[in-house]
Amino acid sequence: MKSIPFVVPAAGTDLVEPVADGWQLILAALAGIAVIVVLIMWLKVHPFLALILGSFTVGLVAWENVNDVLTSFTTTFGSTMAGVGLLIALGAMFAKLLADSGGADQIVDTIVGHSSAKMLPWAMALIGAIIGLPMFFEIGLVLLMPVIYLVARRAQVSLIVVGIPALAGLSAMHGLVPPHPGPLLAIDNLGADLGLTLALGVLVAIPTVILAGPVFGRIAGGWVQVEAPHTFDSTDDAKNRPSFGITILSVLLPVVLMVGKALVDIFIDDENDGLRKVWDILGNPPVALLIAVVVGIFTLGGGARFSKEQIQKSLESSLPPIAGIMLIVGAGGGFKQVLIDTGIGTVLADWATDRNISAVLMAWVLAVLIRLATGSATIATITASGLMSSLMGGLSSAEVSLVVLAVGAGSVFFSHVNDAGFWLVKEYFKLDVPQTLKTWSLMETILSVSGLVFVLLLGLVV
Repeated sequence: MKSIPFVVPAAGTDLVEPVADGWQLILAALAGIAVIVVLIMWLKVHPFLALILGSFTVGLVAWENVNDVLTSFTTTFGSTMAGVGLLIALGAMFAKLLADSGGADQIVDTIVGHSSAKMLPWAMALIGAIIGLPMFFEIGLVLLMPVIYLVARRAQVSLIVVGIPALAGLSAMHGLVPPHPGPLLAIDNLGADLGLTLALGVLVAIPTVILAGPVFGRIAGGWVQVEAPHTFDSTDDAKNRPSFGITILSVLLPVVLMVGKALVDIFIDDENDGLRKVWDILGNPPVALLIAVVVGIFTLGGGARFSKEQIQKSLESSLPPIAGIMLIVGAGGGFKQVLIDTGIGTVLADWATDRNISAVLMAWVLAVLIRLATGSATIATITASGLMSSLMGGLSSAEVSLVVLAVGAGSVFFSHVNDAGFWLVKEYFKLDVPQTLKTWSLMETILSVSGLVFVLLLGLVV
C-alpha cells in the first residue's frame, strides 16, 4: 500500500487574495456561522434566511463592499440551483414514484421475508441503505417505521435492535452517497468527480454501516428496551406493487450509470473513443437521474398499474416538499462563495500548510464543529466544504473525493437537541431524551468516527 502525502497545499495563484488580515477573516467566518447558529437554534429563523444574513455578516465583519457580497451570493446561488437543484428535483421525483408505487415496501418485505431472526438487524441495515440511496433521511424513516415496528414484534426484540441498523443505513447514505443534497453540494464546492465519489462513498459506507448498525444496535438494544407500538398494524396487502427485481433494478439504475462513467473514464484514456462518449452522456448525473425517472414511470408506475393521472399526481406532489431544501442548498452555495471571496481559504491554507495538517482530518473537524453548532448535516456539509474549497489545488481526483467523504462523515456527528432528526427519531421510537442520546446520538457518532477512519484507510490505497 502507498501512503498519499495528503497535506493541504500551500497558498498559490489559485487562491483568492485576502481582503483583510487573517485574524479579521477568521473572526468574519466565526461571526457569520454564529449568526446562522443563533438564528436557527434560538430564534427559529428558517435556514434560508439565516444563511443570507450570515453571508452579509461575513462581508460586514471582513469590511467587504456590500454590493460585492451581494454579487458573490446571488451569482453562486443561481449556479448552485442550476446544477445541484436539478439533481435534487429529479431525485425527489424518483423517490416519490418509489414510495407511491409500493416499490419501497416491496424491497422491505422481500428482504425481511428471507431473513432469520439472527440476521434481521443485518437485513434492516441493508433495507435502510437501499431505501436511503435515492431518498431523504426523513422520507426513508417514515417509510421504514411500519416495517421496523413489525419486525421488532415478530422477533420479540427491543425496537432499538432492528431500528438502529435501519437508521445507520439511512444516515450513511445521507452523509456519504449522492444524490443527497449534502454530498452533491460538497462535490460541487470541491470540484470532485461525482461518479468516483459515489463509488468510494459506497466502499466507505459498507463497513461504517456494519459497525454503527447491526454491531452497535445489538449493544444499544441491551441498554434500552422499547416495545414496538401497534401504530401501523393495518396494511393494504392487496395493493399492486412492482416486483422486487424490477424495483431493485430501477433504484440502482442511476447508480450504475454514474459509476459506469467513472470506470470508463479510468480505463479508456482516449476522450474521442465512441464508448467513452456514450458513457459521458449516460453517466452525466442529470441524464442518469432523468433516465431513472423515465424508466421508473414504466417499471414502478407500470408495476403498480398506475393510470396516467396517478403518475402525474405522484410526480407533481414530489416537488413542493423539497422547495425549502432547494432554497437552503442554493443559499448555502451563496454563503460558501462569500467565504471564498474574502480570501479566508488562503489564510486556512497557509495555516494548515505550516502545521502539515491532513486535508481529510481538517475537513472532518470543520464539519463536526458546524454540525454540533447548527444541528444540520446539510449546513455542516455546505459550510465545511465551502471553507475547504480553496484548498484543493494539487490534490488528485481521488483525494478530492476523499475530502468530500470526510466532510460527509463529519456532518453526521452526534445528533442532539438542535437537530430535527433527533426529535423525529425520539418520537417515532417512543424514547425519552437520555435514551435518544444513548442510542441515536451515539450511533451517529460511531458512524461519523468510523467513516473518518475508513476514509483515511482508503487514502492509503487510492
